[in-house]
Amino acid sequence: MKIAVLGAAGQLGRDLCPRLAALGDVVPLTRADIDLAKPDTIAPVLAALRPDVLVNCAAYNLVDKAEADPDAANAVNSRGVGVLALICNPLGVRLVHFSTDYVFDGTITRPLRPDDPVGPQSAYGKSKLLGEQAIQQAPPQRWMILRTAWLYGAGGPNFVQTMVNVARAGKPLKVVNDQVGSPTYTMDLAQATLELLDAGASGVYHVTNSGQTTWFDFAAAIFQEFGLQPSLSATSSDEWKSTRPDSAIRPRYSVLDGEPVAKLLGRPMRPWREALRAFKAEVDARRGF
Repeated sequence: MKIAVLGAAGQLGRDLCPRLAALGDVVPLTRADIDLAKPDTIAPVLAALRPDVLVNCAAYNLVDKAEADPDAANAVNSRGVGVLALICNPLGVRLVHFSTDYVFDGTITRPLRPDDPVGPQSAYGKSKLLGEQAIQQAPPQRWMILRTAWLYGAGGPNFVQTMVNVARAGKPLKVVNDQVGSPTYTMDLAQATLELLDAGASGVYHVTNSGQTTWFDFAAAIFQEFGLQPSLSATSSDEWKSTRPDSAIRPRYSVLDGEPVAKLLGRPMRPWREALRAFKAEVDARRGF
């Protein structure tokens, strides 16, 4: 099997490529090879490579900046992904794509199932949903969409790295305490992706570390793991938005239901707190950020 990985230089791609090698030959692709914002770069590369599977980790993920420039997000997450899907289908390339909890509006307060109503509240979330919908025009067996959330890994930048850097700089922190979700370690997402691919899964799945927390409690756990004691205080989404009116609206509740994935894998995803501890060990092994 030949597996092409687009976005191979990003934090998820870096963890995916070595794991997917268990299934066959992995071809890492970066923006220099295929730029989703320039759709004419897609067809020549895929026609030459003829991969069996294309795993797309590439995305425009500047959530707040997308509010001021939604076209930049749509160029990659919507139109670029749409062209990618159109080209993969006739070539017989199976497309694996990563999406986000931000496609939900946050009003449902139980773990969200793949078939629950969507209603993104941000330009970023809307662009990701449009990308999903473009992929779903192909026959279901030709694609797999993996929604995930609150992603962090050694390839950074991410929330964990930001919190550690700010704390080490001695700056006080205010973190939102009324948004609930599931932090997800890229290493665990990569392993689950490998197993789902190996199982021949198709359709939409939710893949995060298990359990739930708020951004504030996540920050507190990060500081505990990294042995830091900054000045940390809680704030609300409304207070945060009032001081940053141009920032994107995040869902208040976006815990994703991982039961279908747990059944397919024969195991649940490990708890987010254990995953954070494993990430700290990885950072230490790499001698820090």
